[in-house]
Amino acid sequence: MTKRPLLLSLGGLLAMAAGIGIGRFVYTPILPPMVEALHLTKSQAGLIASANFIGYFAGALLAAVRLPGSRRSWLLASLAVTAICLAAMGLTSSLPLFLLLRLVAGMASAFALIFSSALVLDRLASAGHGSLSAVHFAGVGSGIAVSAALVALLVSNGAAWSSLWFASAALALVASLAVAWMVPPDSIVTGNAPPIAKAPVSAAFLALIAAYGLFGFGYVITATFIVDMVRGSAGIAHLEPYIWVLFGLSAVPSVALWAWIGRSWGVLRTFAIASLVEAAGVAASALWLHTTGVIVAAVFVGGTFMGLTALGLIAARETSPNGTGGDPRSRIALMTASFSAGQILGPVFAGYVYDATGSLAMPSLAAVAALVLAALLSVVADAQRRGAARAANASLAARKPEA
Repeated sequence: MTKRPLLLSLGGLLAMAAGIGIGRFVYTPILPPMVEALHLTKSQAGLIASANFIGYFAGALLAAVRLPGSRRSWLLASLAVTAICLAAMGLTSSLPLFLLLRLVAGMASAFALIFSSALVLDRLASAGHGSLSAVHFAGVGSGIAVSAALVALLVSNGAAWSSLWFASAALALVASLAVAWMVPPDSIVTGNAPPIAKAPVSAAFLALIAAYGLFGFGYVITATFIVDMVRGSAGIAHLEPYIWVLFGLSAVPSVALWAWIGRSWGVLRTFAIASLVEAAGVAASALWLHTTGVIVAAVFVGGTFMGLTALGLIAARETSPNGTGGDPRSRIALMTASFSAGQILGPVFAGYVYDATGSLAMPSLAAVAALVLAALLSVVADAQRRGAARAANASLAARKPEA
C-alpha cells in the first residue's frame, strides 16, 4: 500500500514539473538567447512573460468553477496543451503569436496546478499519507532545475533558441506520459461540484490578499530576468548555465521546509519571515551583481517563492471569519487573482523601466519594498486573526453560564 501513495505523489511531482516548472518557468533560461537572436526589447520580453501570467490568472479562475469531466482528464489535457504550446514557441518569431501561445500556456499551467493538486492531495490525505504532499510540490523546483540544465547543455553546444523550445516540449511530453501512467483514473467528476460561492471576507483576509499580491510582484521580476541579468554582466556571465539550475534546486525542498517552520511559528509569521528572506535575495540581485550576490539571489528567491505560495493558501483558511470558512475555492480564487495581478504587473513594469533607464535596479528595489510591505501586512493579518479568535473565545465563555 505504501508504494501506491508514493507512486501517486511522484506522479504529482511530474505533473507540477511539466505544467509549472517547465511550462511556466523555462521561459527564463530561454529568454537571453531568444532576445539576442530576435532582438527583442526588455519591454517585449516583459510583455511575453506577463501574457503567461494573465493566462494563469484566467485559468485559475476558470478551473475553480464547475467543469464537466474528471479531474484527471483535465489534468492530462492541460499537460498536452502545455507541450504543444512549448513546441509552437519555436516555430514562430511573431510577437503576437508569442503572446497568444504564452497566454494559452499560462491557462494550461493553472489547470495543471489546480487539478493535479486536487486529485493527488485528496488521494494522499484519504490514504493517510498527507506528508507526501511535499513530494508533489517539489515538482516545480524539479522541473525548473531539469529544464534549466537541459537548456544550458544545448546552449553550450550551440543550439538555436528555437531548439530550446522543442527540447523543453519533448521533456514536458515525456513527463506527461509518465503522469498518465502514475496517476490512475479519477472517480470524482468535477461537474458534480458546486459552483464558487461568495467568500466571507475578514479584515485579516483582506490584509493577506494584499500581501499575496505584493509577493507576486516581489518575486517575479527576479524570477523572470535573473538569467538575463547574469548574461549582461561580464564579470559573472560564466554563471549563466548554472544560476537557474540553482534557483530550481533551491525550490525543491522549500515547501517542506517552510511548512515545517510554519507549524512551529505560525503560518502568517512564517509568511512574514519568508517574505523578508526573499526581499534580501531580490536586493542582492539589484545591489550586489557579483558571483556571491547572484548566488544569494538564486538561493533566497528560489528557496522561498514556492514556500510562500503554499503558506499563503494555507493562511487563507486560517483567516476565515469565525465559524464560517466558506467555499475554499472562492478564497483560493481571490488569492490567485491578487497574486496574478502582481505577477502580471511585475515583468511589464520592469521591462519598460529597463528600456527607459538601462537598468533593472530600480524595479528590483521596488520589488524589495513590495516584499517588505507584504511581510508587514502578514504580521497585521496575524494580529487581526488572533484578536478575532480571542474575541470569539471571550464571547463563547460569556455565554456558557447561560447554557
